[in-house]
Amino acid sequence: MHFKFDFSAHQIIWTLTFAAQLVLLVVLLGRDRARRYPWFTAGIVLFAFQLMAEVLLSGRMANFPLQATLLTLSDLATIVSLLVLVEVARRAFAGMRISLWIVNTVGLLLVAGGVLYLKVWGPWPAMKDLVWNSTVGKLHLMQLLAQKGDLLVALLTVGLGALVVLFGRRFNAGWRSHTQMIVIGLSMVAIALLALQGVVQSIVRTAQPHSRAEYERILDLLGKLVNSNKAVYLVALVWWIIWLWLDEPKAAEILPAETTPELAETKIDI
Repeated sequence: MHFKFDFSAHQIIWTLTFAAQLVLLVVLLGRDRARRYPWFTAGIVLFAFQLMAEVLLSGRMANFPLQATLLTLSDLATIVSLLVLVEVARRAFAGMRISLWIVNTVGLLLVAGGVLYLKVWGPWPAMKDLVWNSTVGKLHLMQLLAQKGDLLVALLTVGLGALVVLFGRRFNAGWRSHTQMIVIGLSMVAIALLALQGVVQSIVRTAQPHSRAEYERILDLLGKLVNSNKAVYLVALVWWIIWLWLDEPKAAEILPAETTPELAETKIDI
């Protein structure tokens, strides 16, 4: 017996991702994690809204306003992603001296900015092509901000993830802590994005299709790579659902049962 499915891999991953985001939001709100990680929660809400916008607006809105709407959401998501990194970094390294904060922050920005400037993940446009005097030019700038902003966030996330894994235990992000689990999930997504961009750039530089069939095979390969990247994000969502549902080891072992929620939160953050 053969079963025929009318859903593509893209549709299946989209559905599972959106459902996982809803479950994660239930966990964040129901287990009172949203109060500790408000920007992380906002990022999940915003990305879920992006997924809905892509489906609900595509084909129902003219192409120009559709692109403007989606690019605006993408740029906003980049800003929120940076705030998420600041949030988890503050949680992970609570109590660190201000001087060390400044040194580590500047170091991460210099390394990530330098790697991004090397054009490993795509060239930068010429300055003469960056114009504000037309609506199309503004859309191109918004697209550039979204693309390079995502790469910058990914590089910063990998760097922060390494710092948390190596030194988080000395501060407030020991193994199985919610902060470390969030950072590991973010790093997983960031590494997948950087790998995808690197492979895509390699294919773009080297591929020379000589027929329509070869061109379609390349497009099919790119589509599979994009779906694989989305599948990694889905795995990260499941990871967050599991670990954020569970209590942190310190919270379960140290805090007495009669401790009030407010006092418990204070003790965990110390």
